[in-house]
Amino acid sequence: MPSPVLILENITKRFGPLTANDSISFELGRGEVVALLGENGAGKTTLMNILFGHYVADEGTVEAFGRPLPPGQPRAALEAGIGMVHQHFTLADNMTVLENIALGTQGLLRPKLDRKAALARIRELSDSFGLSVDPAATVATLSVGERQRVEILKALYRDARVLILDEPTAVLTPAETEALFRTLKLLVAEGLSIIFISHKLAEVMAVSDRVLVLRQGRLAGARATAGATRAELAALMVGQEVVSPPVPPAVAGPALLVLEDVTTARRGNATPLDGVTLSLHSGEITGLAGVSGNGQAALAGLLSGMEAPLSGCFEVQGRAFAKWSPATALKAGIARIPEDRHAVGTIGDMSVAENVIAERYRSPRFSRAGFLDWRAARRFAEALIRDYDVKCPSPDARIRLLSGGNMQKLILGRALDPDPVIILANQPTRGLDVGAVAYVHGRLLEARARGAAILLISEDLEEILALSDRVVVVSKGRLSLPSARGERSLRDLGELMAGHREAAHAP
Repeated sequence: MPSPVLILENITKRFGPLTANDSISFELGRGEVVALLGENGAGKTTLMNILFGHYVADEGTVEAFGRPLPPGQPRAALEAGIGMVHQHFTLADNMTVLENIALGTQGLLRPKLDRKAALARIRELSDSFGLSVDPAATVATLSVGERQRVEILKALYRDARVLILDEPTAVLTPAETEALFRTLKLLVAEGLSIIFISHKLAEVMAVSDRVLVLRQGRLAGARATAGATRAELAALMVGQEVVSPPVPPAVAGPALLVLEDVTTARRGNATPLDGVTLSLHSGEITGLAGVSGNGQAALAGLLSGMEAPLSGCFEVQGRAFAKWSPATALKAGIARIPEDRHAVGTIGDMSVAENVIAERYRSPRFSRAGFLDWRAARRFAEALIRDYDVKCPSPDARIRLLSGGNMQKLILGRALDPDPVIILANQPTRGLDVGAVAYVHGRLLEARARGAAILLISEDLEEILALSDRVVVVSKGRLSLPSARGERSLRDLGELMAGHREAAHAP
């Protein structure tokens, strides 16, 4: 193993009765890529937040480049050469690329930015590592892939020698993922060390030298990537063999939701729908693939009642609605799994019980004579925690304290109970581990077998191909012709997503 640049010894972190990290030790060598795997809630992000100074460990030490790293000091981590690219980017949308990268690098004695020197440095880094981005562009105008490049440039601009990447490919297209991996190889060749957090086993196998697996806060195993298998790593993550649910042939029924030549209003920089025609059938999963920002948000907003058609025909179970709203959508039998579980799917400072009834608190099930029935709400929350295997201390816990995967399981349970007729599943497995992904897929397939019509919006093309009975691709607010399962390859879909082939109206 190369000489260590990081040494973590016996790191332990507790949050009340929960032990998030339990005596974890490992080393990272110079020019090495170590992948960190584990179920949602296994302690990966907590461990990295300790390393980067956001959290203080209850026990244990961190050593960087031969020196102790002061706990709880992000600036000390940055000065030691540690950079972190978070899964949810930390960029100011109203500022330029150059301003975002240089933000916070000027001392009090030199408060004015030397823009010429900063620009030269950014261009040097961009050219050296294939991180092409316009320094003068406003971040709000950038694609997801370009924003990630800006985050990496921010770390390199500060002379990072260790780079932590938290779910770096979660929102990237296959082409953008390949470009990122090329960049990582260039960085490693220059001696940079990388900690790569991901749930995608194929990517871990492709990019890492070693794999560390966390399970329930402890180090469950370490493997050299060259000698490991995907099945072995998946079993280490969850403690047992992971089997993807079988996908039997669909028996499609009548169309439950129909859009004909639907156009929506433009809102800010978001791409509206442009003459979209689409039908969702009972007992069928329709997969929608596309590069982020090409109209998925407008279509999801339409189905969930946040958007109304500007023109065209929109019917749910054969009925057109004069007024379309979120409440109307719920009454029409549409359930939603929103794209952003933090900003849209949950309210962080409310309890689990409050969150799981948030969309139906006025229904007779949870309301009596105008007052909330908290016993019924609590029973419902307890049932979801039990049935969906949610790691949660109690229904009274603040939902923001849960891991992303456990939040997602609660949202899934809320959406699927009672049995909805139409399901909007928008990025339902984003950021989930392999075991949780298999679980979510199984639940969606159960709903399909019961006759639900499901729209699966995902930027994970493997997920689209694995689950969808029909696939359409959205590009610039328009839909491609639909294709049956197995009719188009991963490359075909990637080309359509990138706009290399003209998208047409779907019949």
